Amino acid sequence: MDYNTTREKLILPEYGRHIQKLVDHLKTIEDRDERSRAAHALIPVMAQVNTNLKENGDFRHKLWDHLFIMSDFDLDIDAPYEMPSKEVIFRKPDSLPYTQGRFKKKHYGKIIQKMMDKIDDFEGDDQQALIELLANQLKKSYTKWNKESVNDEVILNDFIELAEKDIKFREDLKLVEVREVVSKPVKKQKRTNRKNRN
Repeated sequence: MDYNTTREKLILPEYGRHIQKLVDHLKTIEDRDERSRAAHALIPVMAQVNTNLKENGDFRHKLWDHLFIMSDFDLDIDAPYEMPSKEVIFRKPDSLPYTQGRFKKKHYGKIIQKMMDKIDDFEGDDQQALIELLANQLKKSYTKWNKESVNDEVILNDFIELAEKDIKFREDLKLVEVREVVSKPVKKQKRTNRKNRN
């Protein structure tokens, strides 16, 4: 039996093995004009096989690029588009410059870190309210990330480490309970209109 696993790997599988065979046949045609005519005849067939390309604005150009790719960039024909460079087609994209900055504890997130930097912008009760909100958010994030309970002392130590300053916590500061963080919200039951039937 002839299985696909034993056959040569397809360059562009979306076109199938028959189109690949036709492209391979193009390369065997010795006369350049005849080879060019055969290539022009093959392009509409490729368009019927790969209909997704029609959503692309310049799908004809894409079809010719695919023809050259399937020929392994070894096809001397008169084409409406220039053969693309193999290096350009298969060039890896440049890596994105992620601006992660300094992250001590990634599971708390970047926004929390930015909010920590704003603590000194507030004073008195406003500052204490922000500290309490942030501490509770740290506990929620820790619990959801690690899926385990955590001692408030651990959260407050993490808070000081993230804030990079000596934080004065209120003595009566009470953080959210772990069970409130991990408990699933209760689904609301739909109310049904009941008609009085007499």
